[in-house]
Amino acid sequence: MAPRTAGETMYCKEDHIAVFDSGVGGISVLRQLYRLLPGEQFVYYGDSANAPYGARSTDEVRRLALSAAKKIMECHQIKALVVACNTATAAAIDDLRSTYPELIVIGIEPALKVAADSFPEGRVGIMATDVTLREEKLNRLIGLFPACDVEKIHAPGLVELVEAGKGNSPEADALLRPVLSPYAGKIDALVLGCTHYPFAAKSIRRILGPKIMLADGGEGTARETKRRLAEAKLLRKGTGGVIWKNSLDDPRMIRLSQNLLSQDW
Repeated sequence: MAPRTAGETMYCKEDHIAVFDSGVGGISVLRQLYRLLPGEQFVYYGDSANAPYGARSTDEVRRLALSAAKKIMECHQIKALVVACNTATAAAIDDLRSTYPELIVIGIEPALKVAADSFPEGRVGIMATDVTLREEKLNRLIGLFPACDVEKIHAPGLVELVEAGKGNSPEADALLRPVLSPYAGKIDALVLGCTHYPFAAKSIRRILGPKIMLADGGEGTARETKRRLAEAKLLRKGTGGVIWKNSLDDPRMIRLSQNLLSQDW
């Protein structure tokens, strides 16, 4: 199917849902979308050639996100764009919505509300990238839950391990142990503020304990996507599927992406 031309704004049920991330992390969101919307056709675009976004400037992330959206829409007719990347959402969601005002554009944010609802006066950690942690968007979110004691936690290098297929590995354990050990037994929940991080959940639990609550925003993003599509009468019935795209011209990234979609965490 040819991509929609400039000025053409009529969307239909058969259009794809595009899911975009800085790499393979957004597959943690795609899993939730695929479970909730099994009749939809998805295009997953991972910008692994430019990962990680979290170490870049806000302006760089904004430029990369806009470029990725343009590339997707040059090749596919889409009815919704899901920004399955906390860093790109923090830096570029407003620009994406203003650039494509008639398109359904869904972002993701750290699932602090999920953790705060479970531990309203507890101590909660938010582990995220530099961009997410420094953007005012996160500070506003934290301000909504003044009774919670919120700790910001940075885990440099974890995105790169997940991109290498090593989210659950001795290397991930070694990277996370000095970062998370000070919080073992001292936080009630850990909010995974990067969509790559659910793929390191087993390593995280080996350090913080098997009972630690891990909260990520994938499920909420999937529910909001379904709500918006239903509201626009754009829900599709039939056989769903995924078209895989990655900015790295490497078949191994597609195989990793497919494996992560079915990986248990």
